[in-house]
Amino acid sequence: MQGNFWEQVGGRPTFERLVREFYRGVASDPVLLALYPEQDLEPAIQRLTGFLEQYWGGPTTYSQERGHPRLRMRHMPFKVNPDQRDRWLKHMRAAVDSLDLPPLQDATLWAYLERAAHAMVNTFDD
Repeated sequence: MQGNFWEQVGGRPTFERLVREFYRGVASDPVLLALYPEQDLEPAIQRLTGFLEQYWGGPTTYSQERGHPRLRMRHMPFKVNPDQRDRWLKHMRAAVDSLDLPPLQDATLWAYLERAAHAMVNTFDD
């Protein structure tokens, strides 16, 4: 396949579909929704889309607007426990499945998302 991962999977439209589908799940999950201080999830949708786009080889708009991603540091103010991680993964798995990516791209994307979710856990308290 030609191009980087971002290009191979369809660029911004694919990542927008992924993130919007993910946040549809979050909006229906009171435990995860409670982690978002904003009533409107659109800013979070834009941040995650930009982050994932940049990570996978797309535009660097995220860093231009927000600085270095520092993923774990940015999540430290929020208590993230294993239950929240598992809920996040459940909604993200559904979102990834909705893309119907070829098996290699699906596995590549999922492996990263799973590692990232596990890395965000910072408490074992409820």
